Amino acid sequence: GQPLDYPTIDVNINRERAGQLGVTVQEVARSLVAATSSSRFVQPNYWRDPASGVAYQVQVEIPQSRIASIEDVESIPAMPSGQSRPLIGDVAQVRFGTMVGEYDRYNMQRMVTVTANTAAADLGGTSSQIEAVLRKLGDPPRGVTVAVRGQIAPLRQTLEGLQTGLLLSILVIFLLLAANFQSLWLSFVVVSTVPAVIAGVAASLFLTGTTLNVQSFMGAIMAVGVAVANAILLVTFSEDRRRTGMTAEASALEGGRNRLRPILMTSVAMVAGMVPMALGVGEGGEQMAPLGRAVIGGLLASTLASLAVLPCVFLMVQGHRSIRSASLDPDDPESAYAEKGSF
Repeated sequence: GQPLDYPTIDVNINRERAGQLGVTVQEVARSLVAATSSSRFVQPNYWRDPASGVAYQVQVEIPQSRIASIEDVESIPAMPSGQSRPLIGDVAQVRFGTMVGEYDRYNMQRMVTVTANTAAADLGGTSSQIEAVLRKLGDPPRGVTVAVRGQIAPLRQTLEGLQTGLLLSILVIFLLLAANFQSLWLSFVVVSTVPAVIAGVAASLFLTGTTLNVQSFMGAIMAVGVAVANAILLVTFSEDRRRTGMTAEASALEGGRNRLRPILMTSVAMVAGMVPMALGVGEGGEQMAPLGRAVIGGLLASTLASLAVLPCVFLMVQGHRSIRSASLDPDDPESAYAEKGSF
């Protein structure tokens, strides 16, 4: 970001020559500054208007059109008193050079910025490429540190927050289901559809060439919510049938048959509503397209898992479990402690 080879004119004063001609380094510097940057930086001068009393700053500077070459710089008088001799060229060597055009600091530390813009590439992939290049370069010299800034750090924080949010949402759903069903095993059966959602989201993003971003993460969370709701319908119905005396296998099949239509209606309606968004139709549609694609992929996979895999999981988990309630409440008629009336 900083120009490291900014063009300059270097004035190397010959102190011995200047001393012989009766000129000091300070006088040479003041003459150069006054001639090229105006006298306001070396000798501020104000003129007060007698009529209004307003003070105006008066500056003297050689017109820029007359300082167009090294020879013009060499012809500047070195004596600020107005004497025509000696000139800058008599006491100094003037030549072209380069220097750092700008010094930037971050927390009082000098820094050199390497900037770039991305085109036809996602920020996450670009971040991985930058990290690979930095690893290939090895350790920086002593006293030098490398820091990656810009939009990469906020992107990582956002994705980490979304990942944590997705995991916490699954955990909260599991705990709420455990409190509702009074069984950790039934909660496990319900959340067993979550891996299918994640797999469906990943497959849809891969097939459509979509990156994992904020919108696709939001779509994954939405798909998890709908998939869990569908799973609750089937598991609740199957468990109710099992508690009436049906076998686990018969209750799982009965739950799949009776909840087939509600699950399909919910999933189809959600998928149909997300199709326009997934296509990215309209102005700015591409920005929200990953959300629709993630929801569609997650719901398709979760619907298939809910109807084909979930009954099998229910059978394996609840096949040999008792139908007695796990409640410890003595007032609950289904509790094992209801007859005793106390713990």
